[in-house]
Amino acid sequence: MMAAINSKGEVMTTKSLGNPFSDKSDLRHGADCGCDHCSTSIKTPEPDAMSSDQMLERAVESAVVRSVFGHNDLSRRSFMGMFGGTTMAAALASVFPLEEAKAAILDELGPPEKTDLNIGFVPITCATPIIMAQPMGFYERYGLNAQVIKTAGWAVARDKSLSGEYDASHMLTPMPLAMTLGAGSVAEPYIMPAVENINGQAIVLSNEHLDKRDPTQWKGFTFGVPFEYSMHNFLLRYYVAEFGLDPDVDIQIRVVPPPEMVANLRAGNLDGYLSPDPFNQRAVWEGIGFIHTLTKDIWEGHPCCAFAAPMSFATELPNTYGALLKSIIDATQYASNPANRKEISEAIAPTNYLNQPVPVIEQVLTGTYADGLGEVQKVPDRIDFDPFPWHSMGVWILTQMKRWGYIEGDVDYKAVAEQVYLAADCKKVMNDLGYEAPDVTYKSHTIMGKTFDPADPAGYVSSFAIGKG
Repeated sequence: MMAAINSKGEVMTTKSLGNPFSDKSDLRHGADCGCDHCSTSIKTPEPDAMSSDQMLERAVESAVVRSVFGHNDLSRRSFMGMFGGTTMAAALASVFPLEEAKAAILDELGPPEKTDLNIGFVPITCATPIIMAQPMGFYERYGLNAQVIKTAGWAVARDKSLSGEYDASHMLTPMPLAMTLGAGSVAEPYIMPAVENINGQAIVLSNEHLDKRDPTQWKGFTFGVPFEYSMHNFLLRYYVAEFGLDPDVDIQIRVVPPPEMVANLRAGNLDGYLSPDPFNQRAVWEGIGFIHTLTKDIWEGHPCCAFAAPMSFATELPNTYGALLKSIIDATQYASNPANRKEISEAIAPTNYLNQPVPVIEQVLTGTYADGLGEVQKVPDRIDFDPFPWHSMGVWILTQMKRWGYIEGDVDYKAVAEQVYLAADCKKVMNDLGYEAPDVTYKSHTIMGKTFDPADPAGYVSSFAIGKG
């Protein structure tokens, strides 16, 4: 198991697969263990959080080294202390193909330990890959009988995942970070090995506010977002703050399940919302709202939704986890091709999925849409699909959680992002399936003209005039 992290961003005590070439590690993890993972507290994290593949590689190393010493760990530690782990590793490599053994085990994982899976989803276009993978056969392709289950909102998705009712779930990209930290729920280590969509959201205003296109006119407005720990909340806060409004003082932000956004706009309970589609386009379709701005114009390429699961799912069912991740990434890459979007729109429109008119979904997925202001816009990447979970995106989300007071105390942004966002797993699967994946996991991002440097998250948080952090 990887190290867990508390709500202050500190790496805390957990059991771990120790380094078999170190005399400091007791592979028994008993009372006399000297490894960092079994100490009472850890102030600094491991340089790189282990992916599930790395865990399996370490398990192979441990099994081989322990067998050399007849499973006598005192003898192993004594030898390592006298001659050094590097010497032992070199000697072992000369007589045993350790690297080949690790690669063979990773490449020859058996069939899924569990084939019948329940996967939760909230009915929005961001969930397209998770939803379409059922009717279009992606789960079946990898030996899974996965049922996708429509879920009313994000709090329900979180609670059903925590309770074990869902094996894995469609989640908002901030959610597994928050759940790992214990922000808004009990602390439970979660992993996010794949992003579902990038872009794909919008700020919608009621037609009553056609004369208030300038955000400085929004004082006193009430906006809906689908969940506190959402890109929608953090992008809305960022956007209005850049126009000089304090989102905790000058406007009201209410959590509204996505399927209820349109009804609340029509009833006058909301002046606007920053919501997932198809509910932005549905407001235009019903003639009650207009699209003020797409979120891609706030941050081009921002992440939104993701595939997430408890860490225990990957460690206890590694074959199932691998098969499910392949299904999701393969479906995500299929959705990334604009030529497939009309076919996908028909597949996810039925009642048990999005329950929306096909033309509404097509307008979102194809990017040719009515804006509610009398124009037809053509924005092919209004929504796009890219599975790679950039660690830098995770760090940005954590800076906004810190900025707005959702987490307190010192935060090890890098450690949290790398524990939760399993970029190594995603890269391996993408490469295995023949897709290109980045060789790095950090990059700078530009949000409303301001560059975010993931190497200085604390400086970034303190650079804003409006905020709590």
